Amino acid sequence: MPIQKVLVVDDSKTELMFLTGVLQKEGMQVRTAENAEEAFQRLAEDKPDLILMDVVMPGQNGFQLTRSINRNPLYADVPIFMCTSKNQETDRVWGLRQGARAYITKPVDPAELRARIAELR
Repeated sequence: MPIQKVLVVDDSKTELMFLTGVLQKEGMQVRTAENAEEAFQRLAEDKPDLILMDVVMPGQNGFQLTRSINRNPLYADVPIFMCTSKNQETDRVWGLRQGARAYITKPVDPAELRARIAELR
């Protein structure tokens, strides 16, 4: 499945801009959300082909949001990549258990991100 539409969920405007730039250079359409509420709003407006998810956010964290999205039959087929500064092995394992397909630590290496996305195609 070609990845054309990506939803980036992160409370950092700097990180949103960086990831948006990387993805747009690959020809992808990017939408952003800064919290769980905005993320569900974006999902309802236009279902993405991929979600990049931060973990540390106000309100519902990325682990909780990933679990919620994966349990929703409308969005369970959308792959989620965790993109986070939480770099402990326990965090990685927990993220994957919540349904994430990949766990990438910040600062995100654009080449690694592109390679992980290519694996989905």
